[in-house]
Amino acid sequence: MDQQELRKKIESIIDENKTGTLATVSNNKPHTRYMTFFNEDLTLYTPTSKQTHKTDEIEENSNVHILLGYDGQGVGDEYVEIEGKAEVNDSEELKDKLWNDEVAAWFDGRDDPNYTILKIQPQSIRLMNSKKIDPKTLEL
Repeated sequence: MDQQELRKKIESIIDENKTGTLATVSNNKPHTRYMTFFNEDLTLYTPTSKQTHKTDEIEENSNVHILLGYDGQGVGDEYVEIEGKAEVNDSEELKDKLWNDEVAAWFDGRDDPNYTILKIQPQSIRLMNSKKIDPKTLEL
C-alpha cells in the first residue's frame, strides 16, 4: 500500500467515524475521554467548553492521541491511531462551522463564552487492523 492509498483509506475511516477517544496529558499521565471529531484535510476539530480539564491540559502540553474507527464488531475492526498537537481555537468562523444541534445541547447558544474548538494537527496517523496488512503509518 503506497502513501496515497494509505491516505485515502485513513480519510475514509476518519470520515465514517465521528466519535473516538482523545487522550491528553496531565501530571505526566494520560487522561482519555470520548469526543466527536470533524475532519478537514486530516486536521481534526472538536467542540468543547473552556471550563474543562482538557483545555487546561492542552495549554500545558499540546501532545494528544486519538483513536477513531473501531466499531466493536470484533477482532480485525479497522481503526486509526492519531498522534498530534492540539490547540484551543476561538475562531468565530470555526465555531459557526461546527455549530449543530448536538453541540447546542451543551451550551447557552452559539455566543456562549465557554464554547470553543480544539484543533488537532496530526503528526502521524497509523492504520491498524486492516485485513491481512501490517500496521501502516502515514507521516505528516
